[in-house]
Amino acid sequence: MSLELIDTHAHLDFPELAQDVADVIRRAREVGVVSIVNVGVDLASSQASVRLAEEYDGVYAAVGIHPHDAATANEETLRELCRLVQHPKVVAVGEIGLDYYRDHSPREVQRNVFRRLLNMAAEAGLPVIIHTRQAWDDVLAAVREVMGDSGRGVFHCFSGGIDGAREVLDMGFHVSFTGVLTFKNARAVEVLAHVPLDRLLLETDCPFMAPEPHRGRRNEPAYVHFIAQKAAEVLGVPLAEVARRTTENARRLFGLTGPDTSPVG
Repeated sequence: MSLELIDTHAHLDFPELAQDVADVIRRAREVGVVSIVNVGVDLASSQASVRLAEEYDGVYAAVGIHPHDAATANEETLRELCRLVQHPKVVAVGEIGLDYYRDHSPREVQRNVFRRLLNMAAEAGLPVIIHTRQAWDDVLAAVREVMGDSGRGVFHCFSGGIDGAREVLDMGFHVSFTGVLTFKNARAVEVLAHVPLDRLLLETDCPFMAPEPHRGRRNEPAYVHFIAQKAAEVLGVPLAEVARRTTENARRLFGLTGPDTSPVG
């Protein structure tokens, strides 16, 4: 039986991929990627994510406001996101969070928008996809304020240490790794060893951070296979087991349906 994999975080609507998105999805299916969660970063990309999910079987949408774009969010934006979360193929609110490394939006604005979106997810009964960079304490404080210690979602592109991973796992969250896992001397390798298989997710975050052997080039969902291979190596389990467990985790967390292998394009 061929492997079934899920890319839990992609940006197919970004210009680097939108120009040949049908071919990108086809290549992913050819290597066993049965579902892709396309993730919004602002209102326009959230709307585009929903359109992609409507057009392609096996593609699902997440809608949200990235902390970089928090300053662009107004009441009209939030009302439209409230409408979008009702769409049957919207499976998460994200990506949302705080980023104090770039500070593209004022920190207080980031915190306010993050809390609003956490509450939106809670009201809609959807999991969250969280981005955090140099804002760990404030992210966890906001999550606990809204969700308590029963969080439902994923810390994507996990860049924290072992203690941080244990903390979010204790809160009920999943942890997801990108192609960074395949980079030489990546700290993520050490962290992954402490993540149980029933909380592990895989993602490309394409078009960014292509794994080895494609590092430095455009990333795409088909390359999640290389991340799965590295995870299997680190955890000392068969690739088929990593594929099976991470696919089960993604389906359970996001409420995804079974595999889709119909032709694209």
